[in-house]
Amino acid sequence: TNFHVVDGVERIHVTLEDRRTTMARLIERDPTTDLAVIKIDMPDPLPVIPTGTSADLMCGETVIAIGNAYGYEFTVTRGIVSALHRTVQVSDEQQYRDLIQTDASINPGNSGGPLLNIDGEMIGINVAVRVGAQGIGFAIPIDEALDVAARLIEAERLEGIAHGISGRTVREGIEAKFVVTDVREGSPAVQHGVQAGDVVKSVAGTPVHTALEFERAMLSRKAGEELEIVVERGSSKLTSSLALESMPVAERTVTDRAWEMLGLRLVPLPTRSIRQVSTRYQGGLRVVAVRNRSVAEEQGIRPGDILVGIHKWETVKMDDVAYILETPELTRADEQPVRFFILRGSDTLYGHFRVASQRR
Repeated sequence: TNFHVVDGVERIHVTLEDRRTTMARLIERDPTTDLAVIKIDMPDPLPVIPTGTSADLMCGETVIAIGNAYGYEFTVTRGIVSALHRTVQVSDEQQYRDLIQTDASINPGNSGGPLLNIDGEMIGINVAVRVGAQGIGFAIPIDEALDVAARLIEAERLEGIAHGISGRTVREGIEAKFVVTDVREGSPAVQHGVQAGDVVKSVAGTPVHTALEFERAMLSRKAGEELEIVVERGSSKLTSSLALESMPVAERTVTDRAWEMLGLRLVPLPTRSIRQVSTRYQGGLRVVAVRNRSVAEEQGIRPGDILVGIHKWETVKMDDVAYILETPELTRADEQPVRFFILRGSDTLYGHFRVASQRR
Protein backbone atom coordinates (compact mmCIF):
# COMPACT_ATOMS: atom_id res chain seq x y z
CA THR A 1 0.00 0.00 0.00
CA ASN A 2 1.03 3.66 0.16
CA PHE A 3 3.03 5.14 3.03
CA HIS A 4 0.64 8.07 3.36
CA VAL A 5 -2.27 5.65 3.85
CA VAL A 6 -0.77 4.10 7.01
CA ASP A 7 1.37 6.98 8.30
CA GLY A 8 0.55 7.75 11.91
CA VAL A 9 -2.42 5.38 12.19
CA GLU A 10 -2.85 3.38 15.38
CA ARG A 11 -4.62 0.35 13.92
CA ILE A 12 -4.91 -1.07 10.42
CA HIS A 13 -8.13 -2.94 9.62
CA VAL A 14 -8.32 -5.02 6.44
CA THR A 15 -11.62 -6.09 4.88
CA LEU A 16 -11.40 -9.05 2.52
CA GLU A 17 -13.56 -9.62 -0.55
CA ASP A 18 -15.73 -12.09 1.39
CA ARG A 19 -16.35 -9.42 4.07
CA ARG A 20 -14.09 -10.98 6.69
CA THR A 21 -12.11 -8.37 8.62
CA THR A 22 -8.75 -8.70 10.30
CA MET A 23 -6.02 -6.58 11.80
CA ALA A 24 -2.85 -5.91 9.82
CA ARG A 25 0.68 -5.15 11.00
CA LEU A 26 2.91 -2.54 9.45
CA ILE A 27 6.13 -4.32 8.51
CA GLU A 28 8.09 -1.43 7.01
CA ARG A 29 7.55 1.79 5.07
CA ASP A 30 9.43 4.21 2.83
CA PRO A 31 8.27 7.85 2.76
CA THR A 32 10.49 8.67 -0.23
CA THR A 33 8.70 6.29 -2.58
CA ASP A 34 5.40 6.51 -0.65
CA LEU A 35 5.24 2.74 -0.27
CA ALA A 36 4.61 0.51 2.74
CA VAL A 37 4.33 -3.22 3.41
CA ILE A 38 1.62 -4.54 5.72
CA LYS A 39 0.94 -8.14 6.78
CA ILE A 40 -2.16 -10.04 7.79
CA ASP A 41 -2.24 -13.50 9.39
CA MET A 42 -5.09 -15.74 8.25
CA PRO A 43 -5.77 -19.42 9.03
CA ASP A 44 -6.33 -20.30 5.38
CA PRO A 45 -4.47 -19.35 2.17
CA LEU A 46 -5.75 -16.29 0.33
CA PRO A 47 -5.86 -15.71 -3.43
CA VAL A 48 -3.01 -13.55 -4.71
CA ILE A 49 -3.37 -11.02 -7.49
CA PRO A 50 -1.25 -11.89 -10.54
CA THR A 51 1.61 -9.48 -11.11
CA GLY A 52 2.54 -8.21 -14.54
CA THR A 53 5.30 -5.83 -15.55
CA SER A 54 5.32 -2.10 -16.17
CA ALA A 55 8.30 -2.39 -18.52
CA ASP A 56 6.21 -2.99 -21.66
CA LEU A 57 3.41 -0.47 -21.05
CA MET A 58 2.32 1.61 -24.03
CA CYS A 59 0.37 4.83 -24.19
CA GLY A 60 -3.20 4.10 -25.19
CA GLU A 61 -3.53 0.63 -23.68
CA THR A 62 -6.48 -0.10 -21.43
CA VAL A 63 -6.03 -0.05 -17.64
CA ILE A 64 -8.41 -0.63 -14.72
CA ALA A 65 -8.16 0.98 -11.27
CA ILE A 66 -9.66 -0.59 -8.13
CA GLY A 67 -10.04 1.08 -4.75
CA ASN A 68 -12.30 2.73 -2.18
CA ALA A 69 -12.84 6.07 -3.87
CA TYR A 70 -14.13 8.58 -1.30
CA GLY A 71 -14.98 5.61 0.94
CA TYR A 72 -17.06 3.79 -1.68
CA GLU A 73 -15.49 0.35 -1.43
CA PHE A 74 -14.72 -1.93 -4.38
CA THR A 75 -14.92 0.95 -6.87
CA VAL A 76 -13.70 0.01 -10.37
CA THR A 77 -12.82 2.58 -13.04
CA ARG A 78 -11.45 2.14 -16.54
CA GLY A 79 -9.19 4.25 -18.71
CA ILE A 80 -6.04 4.21 -20.77
CA VAL A 81 -2.37 4.86 -20.14
CA SER A 82 -2.11 8.57 -20.92
CA ALA A 83 1.65 8.99 -20.39
CA LEU A 84 4.67 7.31 -18.82
CA HIS A 85 7.61 8.48 -16.70
CA ARG A 86 5.77 11.44 -15.17
CA THR A 87 7.37 13.47 -12.35
CA VAL A 88 4.86 15.04 -9.94
CA GLN A 89 5.79 17.50 -7.18
CA VAL A 90 3.20 17.21 -4.42
CA SER A 91 4.86 19.36 -1.75
CA ASP A 92 8.26 20.66 -0.70
CA GLU A 93 8.93 17.29 0.92
CA GLN A 94 7.28 14.88 -1.53
CA GLN A 95 8.08 14.29 -5.18
CA TYR A 96 7.00 11.28 -7.22
CA ARG A 97 9.15 10.14 -10.13
CA ASP A 98 8.49 7.87 -13.09
CA LEU A 99 4.72 7.62 -12.54
CA ILE A 100 2.17 6.10 -14.88
CA GLN A 101 -0.44 8.69 -15.90
CA THR A 102 -3.95 7.47 -16.67
CA ASP A 103 -7.38 8.94 -17.28
CA ALA A 104 -8.96 6.19 -15.16
CA SER A 105 -10.45 8.02 -12.17
CA ILE A 106 -8.10 7.77 -9.17
CA ASN A 107 -9.51 9.66 -6.21
CA PRO A 108 -8.80 9.83 -2.46
CA GLY A 109 -9.46 6.31 -1.21
CA ASN A 110 -7.96 4.72 -4.31
CA SER A 111 -4.44 5.11 -2.95
CA GLY A 112 -2.71 1.78 -2.43
CA GLY A 113 -5.09 -0.07 -4.72
CA PRO A 114 -4.01 -1.90 -7.88
CA LEU A 115 -3.86 -0.62 -11.43
CA LEU A 116 -4.51 -3.57 -13.73
CA ASN A 117 -3.87 -4.26 -17.39
CA ILE A 118 -6.45 -5.87 -19.68
CA ASP A 119 -5.28 -9.33 -18.56
CA GLY A 120 -6.05 -8.57 -14.91
CA GLU A 121 -2.38 -8.32 -13.94
CA MET A 122 -1.25 -5.64 -11.50
CA ILE A 123 0.98 -3.18 -13.33
CA GLY A 124 0.88 -0.28 -10.85
CA ILE A 125 -0.12 0.93 -7.39
CA ASN A 126 -2.56 3.82 -7.47
CA VAL A 127 -1.66 7.06 -5.76
CA ALA A 128 -4.07 10.01 -5.49
CA VAL A 129 -1.74 13.00 -5.79
CA ARG A 130 -4.03 15.51 -7.47
CA VAL A 131 -7.15 15.99 -5.39
CA GLY A 132 -9.98 17.24 -7.60
CA ALA A 133 -8.08 16.67 -10.85
CA GLN A 134 -10.26 15.83 -13.84
CA GLY A 135 -9.12 12.94 -16.02
CA ILE A 136 -5.64 12.73 -14.50
CA GLY A 137 -4.64 9.87 -12.25
CA PHE A 138 -1.27 8.39 -11.37
CA ALA A 139 0.19 5.06 -10.32
CA ILE A 140 3.60 3.83 -9.18
CA PRO A 141 4.95 1.31 -11.73
CA ILE A 142 4.78 -2.23 -10.38
CA ASP A 143 8.40 -3.03 -11.27
CA GLU A 144 9.59 -0.19 -9.03
CA ALA A 145 7.09 -1.09 -6.29
CA LEU A 146 8.27 -4.71 -6.17
CA ASP A 147 11.92 -3.66 -5.96
CA VAL A 148 11.12 -1.30 -3.07
CA ALA A 149 9.05 -4.00 -1.32
CA ALA A 150 11.99 -6.42 -1.57
CA ARG A 151 14.20 -3.87 0.17
CA LEU A 152 11.59 -3.20 2.86
CA ILE A 153 11.21 -6.87 3.83
CA GLU A 154 14.92 -7.72 3.59
CA ALA A 155 15.26 -10.73 5.90
CA GLU A 156 18.83 -9.99 7.02
CA ARG A 157 17.64 -6.66 8.39
CA LEU A 158 14.19 -7.61 9.72
CA GLU A 159 14.95 -11.10 11.02
CA GLY A 160 18.61 -10.70 12.04
CA ILE A 161 19.65 -13.77 10.05
CA ALA A 162 22.69 -13.89 7.77
CA HIS A 163 22.86 -15.58 4.37
CA GLY A 164 25.24 -13.18 2.61
CA ILE A 165 23.45 -12.88 -0.74
CA SER A 166 22.85 -9.51 -2.39
CA GLY A 167 21.09 -9.40 -5.73
CA ARG A 168 18.68 -7.63 -8.01
CA THR A 169 15.84 -8.36 -10.36
CA VAL A 170 16.90 -8.39 -14.01
CA ARG A 171 14.01 -8.02 -16.46
CA GLU A 172 14.17 -9.07 -20.08
CA GLY A 173 10.85 -8.10 -21.64
CA ILE A 174 8.15 -9.76 -19.56
CA GLU A 175 10.58 -12.29 -18.07
CA ALA A 176 12.41 -11.67 -14.79
CA LYS A 177 15.21 -13.38 -12.89
CA PHE A 178 17.01 -12.80 -9.60
CA VAL A 179 20.74 -12.38 -10.20
CA VAL A 180 23.31 -12.49 -7.39
CA THR A 181 25.37 -9.27 -7.55
CA ASP A 182 27.54 -9.80 -4.47
CA VAL A 183 28.32 -12.47 -1.88
CA ARG A 184 29.50 -11.20 1.49
CA GLU A 185 32.91 -12.47 2.56
CA GLY A 186 32.76 -15.18 5.23
CA SER A 187 29.00 -15.60 4.87
CA PRO A 188 27.07 -18.89 4.55
CA ALA A 189 26.60 -18.20 0.83
CA VAL A 190 30.37 -18.14 0.28
CA GLN A 191 30.82 -21.30 2.33
CA HIS A 192 28.26 -23.10 0.17
CA GLY A 193 29.64 -21.98 -3.17
CA VAL A 194 27.21 -19.25 -4.25
CA GLN A 195 28.90 -16.78 -6.60
CA ALA A 196 28.18 -13.35 -8.06
CA GLY A 197 26.45 -13.82 -11.40
CA ASP A 198 24.50 -16.89 -10.29
CA VAL A 199 20.77 -16.86 -11.01
CA VAL A 200 18.74 -18.06 -8.03
CA LYS A 201 15.99 -20.41 -9.23
CA SER A 202 14.48 -21.53 -5.92
CA VAL A 203 14.85 -21.34 -2.13
CA ALA A 204 13.48 -24.17 0.04
CA GLY A 205 11.42 -25.39 -2.90
CA THR A 206 9.86 -21.97 -3.56
CA PRO A 207 10.45 -20.69 -7.12
CA VAL A 208 12.32 -17.38 -7.28
CA HIS A 209 12.12 -14.91 -10.17
CA THR A 210 12.51 -11.55 -8.42
CA ALA A 211 14.24 -9.96 -5.44
CA LEU A 212 10.86 -9.79 -3.68
CA GLU A 213 10.30 -13.53 -4.09
CA PHE A 214 13.81 -14.21 -2.76
CA GLU A 215 13.24 -12.07 0.35
CA ARG A 216 9.80 -13.59 0.95
CA ALA A 217 11.36 -17.06 0.85
CA MET A 218 13.83 -15.94 3.53
CA LEU A 219 11.25 -14.41 5.89
CA SER A 220 10.44 -16.12 9.22
CA ARG A 221 13.60 -18.21 9.00
CA LYS A 222 15.81 -18.83 12.02
CA ALA A 223 19.56 -18.96 12.52
CA GLY A 224 20.73 -22.57 12.21
CA GLU A 225 18.03 -23.48 9.69
CA GLU A 226 19.23 -25.16 6.50
CA LEU A 227 17.61 -24.24 3.19
CA GLU A 228 18.01 -25.91 -0.17
CA ILE A 229 19.01 -23.28 -2.72
CA VAL A 230 19.12 -23.94 -6.47
CA VAL A 231 21.16 -21.60 -8.68
CA GLU A 232 21.83 -21.48 -12.40
CA ARG A 233 25.42 -20.87 -13.45
CA GLY A 234 25.90 -20.74 -17.19
CA SER A 235 24.17 -23.84 -18.55
CA SER A 236 24.39 -25.75 -15.24
CA LYS A 237 22.03 -25.97 -12.28
CA LEU A 238 23.63 -26.35 -8.88
CA THR A 239 21.92 -27.34 -5.64
CA SER A 240 23.33 -26.77 -2.17
CA SER A 241 22.15 -26.64 1.44
CA LEU A 242 22.52 -23.12 2.83
CA ALA A 243 22.88 -22.96 6.64
CA LEU A 244 21.64 -19.62 7.98
CA GLU A 245 23.57 -17.81 10.70
CA SER A 246 22.87 -14.91 13.04
CA MET A 247 23.79 -11.49 11.71
CA PRO A 248 26.84 -10.14 13.61
CA VAL A 249 25.71 -7.39 16.01
CA ALA A 250 28.34 -5.00 14.63
CA GLU A 251 26.66 -5.11 11.21
CA ARG A 252 23.19 -4.23 12.47
CA THR A 253 22.05 -0.63 12.42
CA VAL A 254 20.51 0.99 15.48
CA THR A 255 17.14 0.75 13.71
CA ASP A 256 17.58 -3.01 13.38
CA ARG A 257 18.68 -3.41 17.01
CA ALA A 258 15.74 -1.37 18.28
CA TRP A 259 13.46 -3.68 16.31
CA GLU A 260 15.18 -6.78 17.68
CA MET A 261 15.67 -5.72 21.31
CA LEU A 262 12.68 -3.43 21.89
CA GLY A 263 10.22 -4.63 19.27
CA LEU A 264 9.89 -1.08 17.93
CA ARG A 265 10.46 0.47 14.51
CA LEU A 266 11.35 4.11 15.20
CA VAL A 267 11.88 7.19 13.05
CA PRO A 268 13.06 10.68 14.10
CA LEU A 269 10.37 13.27 14.65
CA PRO A 270 10.89 16.92 13.65
CA THR A 271 11.12 19.22 16.69
CA ARG A 272 8.24 21.34 15.41
CA SER A 273 6.01 18.25 15.35
CA ILE A 274 6.56 17.38 19.00
CA ARG A 275 6.22 21.04 20.02
CA GLN A 276 2.67 20.90 18.66
CA VAL A 277 1.95 18.08 21.12
CA SER A 278 4.04 18.97 24.18
CA THR A 279 6.51 21.69 25.17
CA ARG A 280 7.94 19.51 27.94
CA TYR A 281 10.18 17.39 25.70
CA GLN A 282 13.08 18.37 23.44
CA GLY A 283 12.16 15.74 20.87
CA GLY A 284 11.10 12.15 20.37
CA LEU A 285 10.95 9.17 18.04
CA ARG A 286 7.74 8.16 16.30
CA VAL A 287 6.73 4.51 16.52
CA VAL A 288 5.87 3.35 12.99
CA ALA A 289 5.63 -0.40 13.72
CA VAL A 290 5.46 -2.75 16.71
CA ARG A 291 6.74 -6.29 16.34
CA ASN A 292 4.16 -9.00 16.86
CA ARG A 293 4.40 -10.77 20.25
CA SER A 294 7.13 -8.40 21.47
CA VAL A 295 7.22 -6.94 24.98
CA ALA A 296 6.49 -3.53 23.41
CA GLU A 297 3.25 -4.97 22.03
CA GLU A 298 2.45 -6.56 25.40
CA GLN A 299 2.86 -3.14 27.02
CA GLY A 300 0.35 -1.63 24.61
CA ILE A 301 2.71 0.56 22.59
CA ARG A 302 1.08 1.43 19.25
CA PRO A 303 2.15 2.82 15.89
CA GLY A 304 1.74 6.59 16.11
CA ASP A 305 3.01 6.80 19.70
CA ILE A 306 6.06 9.00 20.33
CA LEU A 307 8.86 7.48 22.41
CA VAL A 308 10.34 10.27 24.54
CA GLY A 309 12.39 8.37 27.12
CA ILE A 310 13.79 5.07 28.36
CA HIS A 311 14.96 4.69 31.96
CA LYS A 312 16.75 7.97 32.83
CA TRP A 313 17.51 9.10 29.27
CA GLU A 314 15.53 11.07 26.73
CA THR A 315 15.14 9.57 23.26
CA VAL A 316 15.45 12.65 21.08
CA LYS A 317 17.39 10.97 18.25
CA MET A 318 18.42 7.48 17.16
CA ASP A 319 21.90 8.00 18.64
CA ASP A 320 20.23 8.12 22.08
CA VAL A 321 18.67 4.71 21.42
CA ALA A 322 22.04 3.35 20.27
CA TYR A 323 23.60 4.47 23.56
CA ILE A 324 20.78 2.96 25.61
CA LEU A 325 20.95 -0.40 23.81
CA GLU A 326 24.68 -0.62 24.52
CA THR A 327 24.37 0.22 28.23
CA PRO A 328 25.32 -2.90 30.27
CA GLU A 329 23.08 -2.01 33.21
CA LEU A 330 20.01 -2.30 30.94
CA THR A 331 20.97 -5.28 28.79
CA ARG A 332 22.09 -7.78 31.44
CA ALA A 333 19.85 -10.83 31.45
CA ASP A 334 19.19 -10.42 35.19
CA GLU A 335 18.32 -6.72 34.94
CA GLN A 336 14.91 -5.57 36.17
CA PRO A 337 12.39 -4.02 33.75
CA VAL A 338 13.04 -0.37 32.94
CA ARG A 339 10.52 2.40 32.54
CA PHE A 340 9.68 3.91 29.16
CA PHE A 341 7.73 7.08 28.40
CA ILE A 342 5.55 7.75 25.37
CA LEU A 343 3.31 10.54 24.15
CA ARG A 344 -0.09 9.55 22.84
CA GLY A 345 -2.02 12.57 21.74
CA SER A 346 -1.55 15.11 24.55
CA ASP A 347 -1.07 12.42 27.21
CA THR A 348 2.25 11.18 28.61
CA LEU A 349 2.07 7.45 29.36
CA TYR A 350 4.61 5.08 30.84
CA GLY A 351 5.19 1.37 31.28
CA HIS A 352 8.00 -1.11 31.87
CA PHE A 353 9.83 -3.58 29.64
CA ARG A 354 12.95 -5.70 29.97
CA VAL A 355 15.41 -4.72 27.24
CA ALA A 356 17.54 -7.88 27.42
CA SER A 357 14.52 -10.14 27.05
CA GLN A 358 14.03 -8.93 23.49
CA ARG A 359 17.24 -10.48 22.23
CA ARG A 360 16.70 -13.44 19.91
